[in-house]
Amino acid sequence: MPESAGRVRPVVEGVRPVVDAGRWPAKATIGELVLVSADVFTDGHDDLACTVRYRHDEDPTWSTHPMRPLGNDRWSGQFPVDRLGCYSFSIRATVDRFGTWRRELLVKANAGQAIVVELQVGAALVADTTARASRADRAVLLELAQGLQAASEAAARGDPEPGLDLATAPALVELMARWSDPAWAANSDTYVLSVDPPKARFSAWYEMFPRSASSDPSRPGSLADVEARLPYVAGMGFDILYLPPIHPIGRTNRKGREGDPGGGSDDPGSPWAIGSATGGHTAIHPDLGTFEDFDRLVRTAARTGIDVALDLGFQCSPDHPWITEHPDWFRRLPDGSIRYAENPPKRYEDVYPFDFDTATWRELWAALYEVVEFWIGHGIGIFRVDNPHTKPMRFWEWLIPSIKADHPEVLFLSEAFTRPRVMEHLAKVGFSQSYTYFTWRNTKWELESYMTELTQSAMSDYFRPNLWPNTPDILHDTLQHGGRGAFVTRLVLAATLSSNYGIYGPAFELQEHEPRSPGSEEYLHSEKYEVRQWDLGPPDSLAPLITRVNAARRAHPALQQNRTLCFHHVDNDQLIAYTKTASGPDVVLVVVNLDPLHNQSGWVHLDLDLLGIDPGRPYRVHDLLTGARFEWCGPRNFVALDPATPAHLFRVEGSSETAS
Repeated sequence: MPESAGRVRPVVEGVRPVVDAGRWPAKATIGELVLVSADVFTDGHDDLACTVRYRHDEDPTWSTHPMRPLGNDRWSGQFPVDRLGCYSFSIRATVDRFGTWRRELLVKANAGQAIVVELQVGAALVADTTARASRADRAVLLELAQGLQAASEAAARGDPEPGLDLATAPALVELMARWSDPAWAANSDTYVLSVDPPKARFSAWYEMFPRSASSDPSRPGSLADVEARLPYVAGMGFDILYLPPIHPIGRTNRKGREGDPGGGSDDPGSPWAIGSATGGHTAIHPDLGTFEDFDRLVRTAARTGIDVALDLGFQCSPDHPWITEHPDWFRRLPDGSIRYAENPPKRYEDVYPFDFDTATWRELWAALYEVVEFWIGHGIGIFRVDNPHTKPMRFWEWLIPSIKADHPEVLFLSEAFTRPRVMEHLAKVGFSQSYTYFTWRNTKWELESYMTELTQSAMSDYFRPNLWPNTPDILHDTLQHGGRGAFVTRLVLAATLSSNYGIYGPAFELQEHEPRSPGSEEYLHSEKYEVRQWDLGPPDSLAPLITRVNAARRAHPALQQNRTLCFHHVDNDQLIAYTKTASGPDVVLVVVNLDPLHNQSGWVHLDLDLLGIDPGRPYRVHDLLTGARFEWCGPRNFVALDPATPAHLFRVEGSSETAS
């Protein structure tokens, strides 16, 4: 034990953001102020001084920011992150001998007690500090120490004021904090923070099947057709265009319409049955175009503010070149056949899973790594990963950090609709964003409890929720039977409860709602198995509404993060109300009717102190969806919503006298 260890008195524990005691990095994005907090205390009644120390991995030295007490021994601080990659941080706590002295001096003076000796103690503290100070500060501190000594003499003559004035002088307080003694400081463990691009925190995804992008009914779509549709996607305000697999599709056991296992040669097959004689995971389906077409699509999308995201489907069709080139990468049954992908009773006869237990697992891992590197080389920086929970955790723990070591800008979205602990662990090992159970959370209690868990618990340090009201695999019962109101409700909830959300279109904006069969969540005429033609211009399209919602998200920093999500009481369980806030101030209030078929009304009870609103003055709320403005007063206000207008997206404008 070091000689000084016995004199280290502060205790630091309960540090956040920390994931599994530092086993995994917490997450942040460029431009954020990272909030750090901890329980810090000591014996007795001495004051403490706390700082957060931080540095980027490329920095040779540490920077520090002060922390402030929140009460009950909890301390909070923050530091900025402005570069991709990893930061380290720790918390340092010291007994603040000068602060304790100053506080006790004032208490004794206010109680009418003598402070002569106390001023002499202060003079000694200041004099001791000069040994650590710079030459310029040393001279000032010596002068201040002498001043305190002289003030003690004045206090002995009955005049305490010079000493009190000097003890509280801002120059003295600042210098003593600057040159405090670090020798007996308590230091927390050092923790790691991974910093991603801003789109990891704030993004709007639009999913589209390229083969259904054609405006010509006589032919399937191509990458050129996707490029032609970019203005439509950008016009709605989406900044990530996600394409399902664009690779060649196998013919063996090709699925037909509605997933019929007896598909014929005229059926296009599932894009997730990857690989044919024309290539595998690093090839483009010939019907979609060439790499020249693909590269042009990526460049054009970038000019419109859109990143193209690709699907990583780490499985093969029976016709994939790897089946013959690397037979040991697939699990053989006793009859010599390869086991299909299964989730009993479901069978995917057109897909073979990789055998990650193979003796040649290193070669398999390296090949999959090269797939990701290949598409990064073609301008892809975002990947949606299909069913990552069916691959070993150790694989992702290796792959994602390995990729990000050379490409820290790359993002990975985890499509893992599985058990909660598995979903959470995938986020811990490196996935940038995660699909959630939002699709199946529809009641007020479900939404409030689930979103509170995602945004306010320790999960928020590493798990970034991405909310999708629909996917090609999931047409929830609410959308099947709730009419237009259900689509509007789920859109507004997804886009405002989380700063990351997405829709599968054009099925969503055109309100596709017919299931393959009663009780099924599969779409009738699913694009997974057939080419669709979409009329994007019907008068009831939700595209104009989606545009307004995304415009509100871009205009309001409050909607670009999840940290400040707060639910407010409504005396009707069919209405849900919540706010998000940001500095500025920027306050957004959302009220949604969860009943898509009936009118609902109730009284919304707002926490005005939390929102920074004077309860004695009226304030305005401006609906960003309809343009309507209302003047409210006090915490309790009445709201009525019907299926035609099931949501308010309010900007809270403060008191009516000062609202702009």
